[in-house]
Amino acid sequence: MIIIFNYIKAKAMKLTSIHFVSLFIASVLGGEVLIGAITTPLFNGQDLSGWVSTKTSLAAAWKVNEDYLEVIPGTGDIQTLSSFEDFDLHAEFWIPYLPEKHGQDRGNSGIFLQGRYEIQILDSWKNETYLDGFCGALYKILAPTPSASLPPENWQTYDIHFISPRVTSEGTVIEKGEVTVIHNGTTVIDRGKFDHPTGSAAKQKQGLPGPIRLQDHGSPIRFRRLILKSESKK
Repeated sequence: MIIIFNYIKAKAMKLTSIHFVSLFIASVLGGEVLIGAITTPLFNGQDLSGWVSTKTSLAAAWKVNEDYLEVIPGTGDIQTLSSFEDFDLHAEFWIPYLPEKHGQDRGNSGIFLQGRYEIQILDSWKNETYLDGFCGALYKILAPTPSASLPPENWQTYDIHFISPRVTSEGTVIEKGEVTVIHNGTTVIDRGKFDHPTGSAAKQKQGLPGPIRLQDHGSPIRFRRLILKSESKK
């Protein structure tokens, strides 16, 4: 009955069968039904209410076109006003074709979980770079295996199950965090463990709820259907 109920919800949101299967796979691995989060989308498909610029602390200045939002290079990252602890996140993204770029300069962005832990977005289709910098990586901590990237100018999906590290009042990690990343229906990180933030967020304090942050890394990446359920596996 749960599956039928949530399938009806998926149809109401005009998700394709591929989107539904991707969400259902994530719900099985995460132990709960991610599709239930459709009632609380992070992006409403119309404007950037609920988002703020990390550069100016003012309203987010990225482009909104039809049902997606797009990075305007140079405007800085944006993040949700709400903060989250453990959650399941569904996201869809589109990378432009940039044949003149190579490595980490080709279609780079990222989704920062709690604003601290970056799931890398990169055009990794026939584009060599270091393994823990591929699309689907927990940046420079966990490499995606295998790579599941599609060619640029295709919509791609992430289904992410995230459990935050547990820390003492002094900030010492007593239980590592855990992340599962399903990229285009393929599990590329399976319950990977981590105990520190990534890259530019390396000095941030752990153990507190945090926002979802989308990165401006100089490429006009698009995002849509950002759907979060802020409950961990029971």
